[in-house]
Amino acid sequence: MNQLNQHIEALIFCSEQSISIDEIAASLKITFEWEPSEEEILASIEQIRAKYLSDDFSFELLDIAEGYQFLTKKEFHPTVTALIQHKAKKKLSTSAMETLAIIAYKQPITKGEVEHIRGVNCDYAVQKLLEKELIEIKGKSDAPGKPLMYVTSKSFMDYFGIKTVKDLPQLKDLHVEGNEIGEPAEYSETETTLIAETNSEAEETFITETSIESSVVAEEEIIIVEEAVDPADLPDRKAIFLEHQENNPEKQDEISSEDKEDHSYDSPRD
Repeated sequence: MNQLNQHIEALIFCSEQSISIDEIAASLKITFEWEPSEEEILASIEQIRAKYLSDDFSFELLDIAEGYQFLTKKEFHPTVTALIQHKAKKKLSTSAMETLAIIAYKQPITKGEVEHIRGVNCDYAVQKLLEKELIEIKGKSDAPGKPLMYVTSKSFMDYFGIKTVKDLPQLKDLHVEGNEIGEPAEYSETETTLIAETNSEAEETFITETSIESSVVAEEEIIIVEEAVDPADLPDRKAIFLEHQENNPEKQDEISSEDKEDHSYDSPRD
């Protein structure tokens, strides 16, 4: 076929997303009723790639998202970024970004599993990601109800500039030592002194309150001991009274005469 390189170049240039070798071959077959071999297509692609390595061009041919696509060279990224920011639509919400990250690292995954991880409903976020073609449906799960399973799309890989999902940064690579939970904080000399003084005052207050509580408890115990007297230890009042009468016979006679006078009122009159 004449001008095979130009036809393949045109297909790559016009494709909105990265185009695979199979798609290139199928397009050429429909147009010319002839399907070139994979080796012929790869050879043409390498020639096109070498052509755009020249400094005369601001873009290059890259192998990306299991296909090929023309992309701007790195030195021109700031200019293109400025244009994108100028024309950018509303960014993805935090909810959509979290949902997309979970799908990217856990795919294939159902919406229910995403909601279990996030702890909130994800209907709206999943719908927005589908509309923006960042994710796509990839069959159904074997779980009860046969829920749909979601994976990232080719647009996702194009947007993030990765060839396959395996090129995503690993979670261990995202570890930041400065964000470790429980890492001892560094305090200034003034802060250290203030913390020490605060701890000292707290300790003195605790000791004082403990001493007061101990004194109150001791006083209560003393009162209880004083009140809890054994009845057997009390003096016999009757014995004391009789002893007192024996030692004072005159007093006893007075009491007897008084008793007689009292009883005289009780006797019947003649």
